[in-house]
Amino acid sequence: MSKQKTATAGAPSVFAQLFQVGVYKGRQGRVTRQTTWGSLAVIIALACYKLHLTLETMQNSSAIYIGLPLAGLIAGLWIAYRLVNLPRFADFLIAVEAEMKKVSWPTWAELVRSSMVVIFVIFLLALVLWLYDFLWQAVFSVLGIVG
Repeated sequence: MSKQKTATAGAPSVFAQLFQVGVYKGRQGRVTRQTTWGSLAVIIALACYKLHLTLETMQNSSAIYIGLPLAGLIAGLWIAYRLVNLPRFADFLIAVEAEMKKVSWPTWAELVRSSMVVIFVIFLLALVLWLYDFLWQAVFSVLGIVG
């Protein structure tokens, strides 16, 4: 009997990959990886800023309310950088970018026309809901349910 290999056989653990510096398939999926890392960086920065504000109100020393969020920011950015270079995640982002290139995107004129249709339908539905509300209010007023 032959042994089946799993997808992670021989691959280093996630924890071990946090301490590597190399970029997995560096030339592929660059835009999606940079966008993903940038999004994670914004979330991490906002979380560290909130931590800074919270620690500042606790009357801690400046080493704590500046140093702890700064250390968290540095660690978080490094983890985000390593996350987008994990082989499984990087392969997913590479596949996403490849699919994005395959999509036939609409022209500007098609986008404007489609947006106008959507906006018109939204206003039409709002008008219909207002008419239903007006109708039911009149019916309930005649029946004496609403004063």
